[in-house]
Amino acid sequence: MLKSIIMEKKEILSPVGSIESFYAAINAGADAIYLGLDKYSARAYTTTFNLDNIKEYIDYAHLRNVKVYITINTVIFDDELDEIFAAIDTLAGFYADAIIVQDLAIFHYITNKYKSLVVHASTQMGIDDIYGARFIKDMGATRVVLARETSVNEINNIKKKLNIELEAFIHGALCVCYSGDCLMSSLIGNRSGNRGRCAGPCRQQYNLINTDLNITCGNGYLLSMKDLNTAKQFNELTSVDSYKIEGRMKPANYVAAVTNMYRQILDHQKVDIANLNKVFNREYTKGYILNADKKDITNINKPNNNGYEIGYICRLDNKKVWIKLKYPLSKGDQISINIPNKFKELSIAITKMFDSNFNIKDKIDNVAIIYTDTSELKLGYKVYKTKDITFNNDIENNIINKPYRKIKIDIDFNMKKGSKALLIVKYSNIKIYQKSNSNVEQALSTAINKENIIKQLKKLNDTPYEINNFNIDLEENSFISLKEINEMRRNVINKLNSRRLTFKEICQDQPKNIVPQINKLNKPTISVQVSNIRQYNKVMELGIEDIYFDNILSRNNTNYLKDKQTLLVGGYNAINYYQNKNVNLISDTSFNVTNYISAGILSSLGINRITLSLELDKNSINTLVDNYINQYQKYPNFEVIIYGRTSLMHMKYCPLKRLNMCGECKKYHYCLKDKFASFPLRFNDDCTVNLLNSKTLNNIDLIDNLHGINYYRVILTDESDEEIEFIIENLKAKLNGEDTHTFNKLNHTHGHFFNRPL
Repeated sequence: MLKSIIMEKKEILSPVGSIESFYAAINAGADAIYLGLDKYSARAYTTTFNLDNIKEYIDYAHLRNVKVYITINTVIFDDELDEIFAAIDTLAGFYADAIIVQDLAIFHYITNKYKSLVVHASTQMGIDDIYGARFIKDMGATRVVLARETSVNEINNIKKKLNIELEAFIHGALCVCYSGDCLMSSLIGNRSGNRGRCAGPCRQQYNLINTDLNITCGNGYLLSMKDLNTAKQFNELTSVDSYKIEGRMKPANYVAAVTNMYRQILDHQKVDIANLNKVFNREYTKGYILNADKKDITNINKPNNNGYEIGYICRLDNKKVWIKLKYPLSKGDQISINIPNKFKELSIAITKMFDSNFNIKDKIDNVAIIYTDTSELKLGYKVYKTKDITFNNDIENNIINKPYRKIKIDIDFNMKKGSKALLIVKYSNIKIYQKSNSNVEQALSTAINKENIIKQLKKLNDTPYEINNFNIDLEENSFISLKEINEMRRNVINKLNSRRLTFKEICQDQPKNIVPQINKLNKPTISVQVSNIRQYNKVMELGIEDIYFDNILSRNNTNYLKDKQTLLVGGYNAINYYQNKNVNLISDTSFNVTNYISAGILSSLGINRITLSLELDKNSINTLVDNYINQYQKYPNFEVIIYGRTSLMHMKYCPLKRLNMCGECKKYHYCLKDKFASFPLRFNDDCTVNLLNSKTLNNIDLIDNLHGINYYRVILTDESDEEIEFIIENLKAKLNGEDTHTFNKLNHTHGHFFNRPL
């Protein structure tokens, strides 16, 4: 089954995290679904599907003309590669339509082994401009899942200049951090988002602290993004080929409702988009894709389901709450009353309610009375409905439990006495023939008629088909048993299914990466990343030659630097942009290099020095180095971050702007503080923001346990000249093999934090 990068039609792509959601998405009109297996998916807690059961679901979807994309979009370690490759081979044999990939090793394996299985570049790869998209296409991908920060204007530009499928998120939860560039859950909670185990620290409550004045400037869920909703401006997204709904952790009714809504919008049907308020949402934003203002991108008041406003408290007395309604309230609904300024809410399941005359009612349109604790409630508080039982029942009855995805087929049925009856099923360019077991006979009493035949052939309820056209050629006074017709129908449908599920798996030889020869340094070198000119001058004074300051191009920064001989780059776009420009490229940690194959690919693409992922522990680093040398017979040029405040998040969003404090970053220093720690904020010239770790990474004592590393990087943020000199001089001593006891002081001053294995 060869794939083209020219899509036949635009598609609604729906999330599937459970068996119920699988059927709901298909019944609701999805053109394609995406799901993860029990390993190596960015939603590791959705473990419904595995290699033992996935084929039956792929077949079910294919018979209904629904494509199945499998997510293997986590970073991969060396000891997992063989298992992953074997899983991909199995999926290719099951005729999965595509694999969604983040790791270059998986990317390379599929594109260089299979012509019948395609790669979609995951949003974790951070592709957001023409250069990144061109890189992905040159690598062999047929589709790029664009970074969520990519604007509609840039999407149009990519589509205009490049022949590649574009997939974009159009509804659902958003990450506050650039996708794939978040280490917060991993480094503070040992649950890696890049391994599908994000603990959701962005959904927690924080205080914004001015650290210079030691004052609190604001509080709330300052990193909690609203949910994306593009329904109102959907017609602006004409350059998108695949409209992706987020929600593999969501229940089936959510998947069905949202899929059905966008199905109707894409098909130009009349819809009430206000119904999207009746599914789980954290309030809605049109997102960066439609150029939402940074001030309108987060809901700092609550991180969970917002629902929709249905009224307000108009009277309180003796634990009775009177609610003036603008939308009906029904028994079985769930409501929420927010407590302003306390970041609290009262959630109430409606099991019993009364009208204004204190009559028990199942549905009320004007004023409803409920009994609950009123101690924190006041007149005027808004009431939200977070579960709409009427809407949910409608979704259950009319979508989930009422499949409508049927494939139309045409049927010819021919009967002549003395010959076998012939049943022909036609679908698309397929024709299937089925003869009866016995010859057609002369009717002895009652002849069979067209109505009898049509009635039997229409019995397709448990199949994916419905009959569009009948052509019955029936000789007069002929007879065949109804049992024989039923048997012909069953056989011809089985043959049709088999034909439609028969594809050709096409493999090819795997080429080896050609990596350049790198000279092993006599001893490792110190590189330093500085934050200001004072630090730059101090590091120069200490004799450091490898300095990152004005030569850093972060992953999602498309302001390409000119006239630089050496660049620390964060994204794949830079590889394409600086190709043949005689620039020495050093890849940063945002490339998420966690295995030797990915490292080899980057080396072969012209990356001179590779910074290994912060998610590797010392044993994984040594394994990666050994495998690289053994496989390529070349020495690698690796760098590791050994000391400094590492970035936990890189965000397009700015908490200061959200709190109407834009520009204050030029005057003061700030941090976000939760009940456990304080996380400094670093504000960049392009108005992006880095959230830094509360602790300073200090792995200097681990240097003796590592081998094959050419460069050890120090990251400086707010260190004084005295501290800088202390750090650099002691690191030099450590690399010279000198026995020094001063590291205890360093550890005590800055905290000691070891990379932890996942």
